[in-house]
Amino acid sequence: MKFAINLPPFADFSSPLFLADLAVEAESAGWDGFFVWDHIMFDPSFFPIADPWVALAAVAARTQRMRLGTMITPIARRRPWVLARQTVSLDRLSQGRLTLGVGLGVPEQWEYGFFGEETDAKVRAEKLDEGLAIITGLWSAQKFSFQGKHYQLKEVVFRPTPVQQPRIPIWVGGYWPRKAPFRRAARFDGVVPGKVEGMLTPEDWREMLAFIASQRKATTPYDAVHGELLPDDSAQARRRVQEFADAGVTWWVQPVDPFSYDNNWEKPWTAAETERMLRLVRQGPPA
Repeated sequence: MKFAINLPPFADFSSPLFLADLAVEAESAGWDGFFVWDHIMFDPSFFPIADPWVALAAVAARTQRMRLGTMITPIARRRPWVLARQTVSLDRLSQGRLTLGVGLGVPEQWEYGFFGEETDAKVRAEKLDEGLAIITGLWSAQKFSFQGKHYQLKEVVFRPTPVQQPRIPIWVGGYWPRKAPFRRAARFDGVVPGKVEGMLTPEDWREMLAFIASQRKATTPYDAVHGELLPDDSAQARRRVQEFADAGVTWWVQPVDPFSYDNNWEKPWTAAETERMLRLVRQGPPA
């Protein structure tokens, strides 16, 4: 099992320099991964927000070991060819430590709707699939063209390639037990699920991974990424982690944000919550 933190680059955490300093602390504390949310605007509270790629570039320049990436990037609101450039540059800057988390993105009423962009989930899913085909095609540094419903590319060659081969790992988000996101996830390198109702259990993971295995053709390693706050008690935390490890989970991602307790995305962000978030990072993963 590997352990990561996932945090919103908002409010007190919206400075790339602050995030870079925090990432140094996280690496020293023993975390294996440092992930940030990818948002243009999160909600009508209008938090200050850092661009994730600028922030991650600062993190990459200051760290040596941790994996880093987004969790998750909503490809439907990005130009895939621009994202292909950004991710290759960051992969090379980090010397091959980037993981790209992708999905539809929420909250769509604000993240998309406030800018007049498509909020329909079916259309965004189509753009996600086309965007993934374009990004992976451009990463190859071979001649590539694309004619889709939403995107069209004349033949181009994108250089350089990522450090990581055959590609930068892609983790796909989705809500279990909806099947379409997990058919998509089976085509890539890992899954970052939530659950339509309630919290994911070890039995959910067993069912989900069995479904992904039934859809998967590749034989390469596959990451199963579980996000949940660890109990404060270290013995309880170890037992909880072991339950999910036994079900096939390979990464435990600790949410570091003010919203995890009550899912109220419009609540004020207080100084006490900033201190709690810093404490979660500094205490490190369970021994």
